[in-house]
Amino acid sequence: MYYSRYYNQISDKLLQKGKVLVIYGPRRVGKTTLIENILKNYKGKYYYGVGEDINLRNILESQNLNLIKNSFTGYDLVVIDEAQTIKNIGVGLKMLVDHLKDVTVIASGSSSFDLSNKIGEPLTGRKRTIKLYPMSAIELAENTGRMEIYSRLDEMLIFGTYPEILNAPNSKDKQRLLEELRDSYLYKDILELENIRNSSKIYDLLLLLAYQVGKEVSLNELSNSLDLAKQTVERYIDLLEKSFVIKKVRGFSRNLRKEVTKTLRYYFLDNGILNAVINNFNPINIRNDIGALWENYLFSERLKKQEYHGISTENYFWRTYDRKEIDHVEVINENIFGYEFKWKKGKIKAPALWKETYPDAGFEIINKENFLDFIL
Repeated sequence: MYYSRYYNQISDKLLQKGKVLVIYGPRRVGKTTLIENILKNYKGKYYYGVGEDINLRNILESQNLNLIKNSFTGYDLVVIDEAQTIKNIGVGLKMLVDHLKDVTVIASGSSSFDLSNKIGEPLTGRKRTIKLYPMSAIELAENTGRMEIYSRLDEMLIFGTYPEILNAPNSKDKQRLLEELRDSYLYKDILELENIRNSSKIYDLLLLLAYQVGKEVSLNELSNSLDLAKQTVERYIDLLEKSFVIKKVRGFSRNLRKEVTKTLRYYFLDNGILNAVINNFNPINIRNDIGALWENYLFSERLKKQEYHGISTENYFWRTYDRKEIDHVEVINENIFGYEFKWKKGKIKAPALWKETYPDAGFEIINKENFLDFIL
């Protein structure tokens, strides 16, 4: 089935004359499908092109104002998919929207670190940026109702929520598709755009991070384990984050003497990718890492909720040197909220030091009974 995406519903608000809508997201997440469905309902005259098209590239890379104006005059909407393949795409689009003020532009790309570098500065004040993630619980609930999330929860903890994975008819096909995604697409932007010839070290790094989801990770330990310079490890992590594979979280602190801040935690943006990296698709009832899978799922879904609902927040974890910890901390307008993620129901109190240090902060346990309120 086709799952309607969140941005389908608000596309009229996203498209503005004289502005560029930039859509970022990992490969195979459904950016092209989203654009196609926006175009189905679009009433004006539009052009749709792909960045690999040599004619389109030559026009936008030329920085020839007359050529650009003559090529796109008469269109209400110009769409460029996989825009990161066009050199100096930001300059070309700036010339387009500056001199054809009634045109609206959509530019999509799977590589945020490359596309943002090319688009960011030239289009300052002329663009709106959105991120498209794997299917969110918000979108699933809108399409099929909340019971779909309950009934498919175990499946999503193992296979994730990429649209084509959700639609695959059985576990064997889901696993095959995830392995293809892992082997063919996961590192493609990094290897192509950053000229990294060997993905083995990046895969080894991801493997180390996958086995430590929800735990603090030291860059020095990663550097020693991989036999790589610390700066190289930092660069690889930055590229993996900017290409929508992982997300980095820092330690929260207002009292540096007691609280851990120098180590980091890393989460995968999709549970299916996490399990593909460690090559473990065993069912939930025989997994010994269900706590990490649950924490990763809740974090990634919360991230989608923050993005789609426009919630401006800072995300952290909290831990002290004597091992008191809280899985997830959010700071919204100086208001602090702590969340502990538990797969099984149980009564847990906030650490005494948390309440003592942050007496006005919230605290809540998120488990299978109340998690929908957290992610919807």
